[in-house]
Amino acid sequence: MLNGNILLLLRRSLFCLLLVNVTSALAGSPYAGLRPGGTSKVIEIVDGDTVRLVDGREVRLVGMQAPKLPLGRKNFKKWPLADEAKSELSDLTFRKTVHFGFGGQSKDRHGRILAHLFLDNAGKPGLWVQGQMLEIGMARTYTFYDNRSLVRELYEKERLARDRSRGIWRLNYYKVRDATAVARDIGSFQLVEGRPVRVAKSGQKVFVNYSEDWKQDFTVLIQPKARRMFEELGISYRDFAGQNIRVRGWVRSWNGPLIEITHPEQIQLLD
Repeated sequence: MLNGNILLLLRRSLFCLLLVNVTSALAGSPYAGLRPGGTSKVIEIVDGDTVRLVDGREVRLVGMQAPKLPLGRKNFKKWPLADEAKSELSDLTFRKTVHFGFGGQSKDRHGRILAHLFLDNAGKPGLWVQGQMLEIGMARTYTFYDNRSLVRELYEKERLARDRSRGIWRLNYYKVRDATAVARDIGSFQLVEGRPVRVAKSGQKVFVNYSEDWKQDFTVLIQPKARRMFEELGISYRDFAGQNIRVRGWVRSWNGPLIEITHPEQIQLLD
């Protein structure tokens, strides 16, 4: 029989080995770059990017936007594949334990938790829910100035689905828009590609114009806070003219269709 000291040493060695294995497994996971936020069980699926926990709290899955359901909003038209996105999220998370990972603001103005979710795998974070929803084509990457973590990984998952025409990417409703034809998309969230012809600074704001007729054609407005973020990252927005870029955001009307940029991750250089 082993004496007590040897048995204690073996237990400590086994614990250390398990700790190394867990740490190594998480090192390659998106979870490694986030603040751990505990665990809970999902008991209800609200829509394709929102779940309710066993304690009644709601979690908004940050970094993605699934097709929207009306959810009681008057005159709100359901987006295509909204039911399918909800069903996919249910298949992934319903009645399952999830780990929370925070990469920015942890709550929104409605009191919802803002987190990346990971399915529990033997007590540690496993499958990344946002990554899975994007890769099967049931969501688009959707970041905020105070929630910008894992954007590179989010874009890559989205690209895989778009290249393979999965889910929402099969439909014209969600296809990437050309910058010359965005006027009909006022009031919607869009991905828009094109080559700006001019970048102009007016006061603290920057305007990226896609034609010389800046009062009617598509424009990107970079707000002062976002402009400073670009400068801190060493990104020259002045060089956007002539480059093929993709922007994403809500299209509104202001001297023609316009997308407002609040953080650099809304813009991707494609050249």
